Amino acid sequence: MKKAGLFTIAGVAVVTLLGLVYLALTFDASKSGTTTVVIAPPVEPVQSPSPPSRAITPADNSILPEIRLQPQTDPVAPPAAEPIVEPLPTEVASSPVQVEPETPPAAPLPSLNESDTFVFEELRGISGGAAVIDFLVSDQIVRKFVALVENISRGEYPQTGVPYQPIGTDMQVRNIDANLFVMDDASYDRFNEVVDTFTALDTDASYALYRFLSPLFQQAYAEIGFRNLSFDDTLRSAINAVLAAEEVEGPYQLVKPSVMFLYADASIENLQAVHKLLIRMGPENASKIKAKLREFGNRL
Repeated sequence: MKKAGLFTIAGVAVVTLLGLVYLALTFDASKSGTTTVVIAPPVEPVQSPSPPSRAITPADNSILPEIRLQPQTDPVAPPAAEPIVEPLPTEVASSPVQVEPETPPAAPLPSLNESDTFVFEELRGISGGAAVIDFLVSDQIVRKFVALVENISRGEYPQTGVPYQPIGTDMQVRNIDANLFVMDDASYDRFNEVVDTFTALDTDASYALYRFLSPLFQQAYAEIGFRNLSFDDTLRSAINAVLAAEEVEGPYQLVKPSVMFLYADASIENLQAVHKLLIRMGPENASKIKAKLREFGNRL
């Protein structure tokens, strides 16, 4: 046989073999017969346009699927919060520190026996104090003041041992007959100067001085037997005794059974001694004394 015929036969055989292989791959034999299965091509999902991707394409004869690399997008950073702008601090002008002046310590009190000079010097330091000194005795001023206050607190009034100098002018009277007299209104004037001087004292300064000298007053009060009582309370009682004195209208008739005048009216003569003293001072002077003592008593 010629070579051309052999090549022709060999080519037909190869084509026939390839055909059989193809049929074996595309046909599936079943029990009921031969069924042809047609596979629909897959539906591509609709995708939104995206940035072009770089595809890695396999060779035409490769069985590997085509791999597409999607570009990595940077994560979107959250919007930055707006910065809070704090208001600038208000500048406060600095003021110099106020330094309280130091209060000088109070002078120590002397002993009771040596207190007269000290008391008078302190009294001169208050308004109107120097004028008062002219009416006071020069010795044992604290003890005599305490004794006077204690007597007045009981409604009494001592005739001796008082802290002030006696008034040199006697009571002025007019004769009604040989045994009866009447007090002259001009007799009140002898108390005017001492009353005006006393009431001119600065009340606050007087109270401050009294409070400063209180230990001396209390010591003198203990000396006369009142060790367990407060002199402040006794002074309040004395002031109240003066304020309680009622005004008695004149004229005031007097009798003189001995060297001293007495009130002819028994209701007046039986009044407490401090009340009768206010009558002799006259209604105007008595009113000034009460007003001043009331101011001082309100501070106790």
